[in-house]
Amino acid sequence: MFINFFRCSERIFPDYQAGTIVAPADGKVVVIEEVVDNEFLHEKRLQVSIFMSLFNAHVNWVPCDGTVIHSSHQDGRFIAAWLPKSSAENERSNIIIERENGEKILVRQIAGAMAKRIVTYVEEGKECRINQQLGFIKFGSRVDLFLPLNTKVEVKLGDHVKGNQTVIAQL
Repeated sequence: MFINFFRCSERIFPDYQAGTIVAPADGKVVVIEEVVDNEFLHEKRLQVSIFMSLFNAHVNWVPCDGTVIHSSHQDGRFIAAWLPKSSAENERSNIIIERENGEKILVRQIAGAMAKRIVTYVEEGKECRINQQLGFIKFGSRVDLFLPLNTKVEVKLGDHVKGNQTVIAQL
């Protein structure tokens, strides 16, 4: 069972185009809603959240090309990751990627009830690219994307997505 968490096959997303947002994790889409991010972006955003079950690989992927302009880790609780409050209350890492056109995408890695360790590979001030690993959540949980309001979401609640393979949205 533990091998499931740590497996990581090489995945290449074919034909990436600017404006495409690719799934940052394997799992199930559990949230698609408009929210206000008062912590980092200080504006309304479209939140898309992917819950990683015990059966998903727990590697996380860069969802779009850009430059990492913020990366931070916050300690917190370890409540069930499918609960909405886990995004604000659980241990988490926050990564802001600025695209070439200045748009900012917030990616939040969230620890859950079993997860006790978040690893983030990307570094502030460095470029990141599609097909690159963003990090890893040991014993997994959830990854939230905070996208501009005018984003066209390509998935529905309940959809199962594959990291670095499924198109989540078009900016």
